[in-house]
Amino acid sequence: MMYDFNADEVFEMAEKIEINGANFYRNASGNISDPKSKQLLEELAAMEDEHLKTFSEMRRQLTDKEKETMVFDPENETVAYLRALADIRVFFEKEIDTSSMEEILKDAIVAEKDSIVFYLGIKEMVSDEKGKHRIDKIIKEEMGHIRLLSKELVNLNKK
Repeated sequence: MMYDFNADEVFEMAEKIEINGANFYRNASGNISDPKSKQLLEELAAMEDEHLKTFSEMRRQLTDKEKETMVFDPENETVAYLRALADIRVFFEKEIDTSSMEEILKDAIVAEKDSIVFYLGIKEMVSDEKGKHRIDKIIKEEMGHIRLLSKELVNLNKK
């Protein structure tokens, strides 16, 4: 079955990914005793919360044309498919190696990279008139996360 997405469906998925990301960081934070590391993870969770707000606002501002369904989908299978992908592909429930902050950061970088790859793939499925340009903002936000996480990982390894 071929799926064709509109911007509204992609933003719904982006919201889910940000919720999953915030949960990922909060769960990791709960397993860390070092106050500085715990604070960093809580700040990352807060950033995910802010991205959720950003994406929710972007979704709210979509035009009716951008929200139009590309294919006949009376059972909302496309949205269910996107939700499943968001749950499984990015920040999925997995065992987080909390033996060190280094391992948590590495897991987070992988998840953020996966989110970018995911959004790049989705971007190809959204036509220009359906809001393709809006996906670029999501990708830039996730790239910012990778820069921050990488910087923290480098700083951690300098110690």
